[in-house]
Amino acid sequence: MSQQSPGDGDFGAGRARGRVVVAIPCFNEERFIGSVVLKAREYADQVMVIDDGSSDRTAWVAEQAGATVIRHEFNQGKAAAVNTALEYARNSDCNILVLLDGDGQHEPADIPSLLKPITEGEADIVVGSRFLGVKSHIPRMRALGQRVLTFATNVGADVKLTDSQSGFRAFSRKTVEALSFGQKGFSVESEMQFRAKESNLRMREVPVGVAYYGRGKRSPVGHGTMVLGGILRLISGRIPLVFFGVPGGALLAIGVLQGWRVVQGYNATGDFYMGPALLAVLFCILGSLSLFTGLILHAIKSVIK
Repeated sequence: MSQQSPGDGDFGAGRARGRVVVAIPCFNEERFIGSVVLKAREYADQVMVIDDGSSDRTAWVAEQAGATVIRHEFNQGKAAAVNTALEYARNSDCNILVLLDGDGQHEPADIPSLLKPITEGEADIVVGSRFLGVKSHIPRMRALGQRVLTFATNVGADVKLTDSQSGFRAFSRKTVEALSFGQKGFSVESEMQFRAKESNLRMREVPVGVAYYGRGKRSPVGHGTMVLGGILRLISGRIPLVFFGVPGGALLAIGVLQGWRVVQGYNATGDFYMGPALLAVLFCILGSLSLFTGLILHAIKSVIK
């Protein structure tokens, strides 16, 4: 690990109270990481890069730019990188931890906007929203996917946001002490939203700009599908009766209705329609399984509480 001397950031008259650490989880970002680190150092006491098993020169470039670098031996996903940043902050004198992505899409000059609600005691988690009172130049498919994921997260979480997938966030010391994440992959932002209420953490959003440079490393469809799968797992664990019970009840109702139509057809014509009858049985079985799964998981969750 390479160490950086404290006090790199120069906040001037608007310096935030306490020690500010900027953490940048990244994977194969040698193209952008150097400039991101240099810009972030203007607003932080320390900049830390969590290199999640990169195969390029991300770690070397970050060190040359003045960052503290923590390397994972292999790629473990963003949740693991965020957990590493939180553990580092817990074991240091960090008062505010800022997360931003290493691909250059976030503007470090927006960091003071994220710090302000925390330093003024108004929030424990501040999210930089790309959709809150600003016109962000986001590719159409990405914007659509982000809004779908935000809608899905808002359905299951007590806290509602306009940009649940933003990786640009600031955490108070209370948040650093309270949070760690179990989800793998890239649904960690959604998990924060689910965990905020149960950990008694106040969330706020502030508008931030965003810029996209060229094609992303990952397919937006594949990435979005992976995140959506993580969100659905979170929802099923938090409100299993709704997640399994409502679809189960709907399937059961469709099966009963279909079965009633088969009976009516037999009474009217004397013919037994095997296909519709089997379909009715299938819907009833699937609906019953889903409904009872929701009831059992809800009961287990109530006992655990």
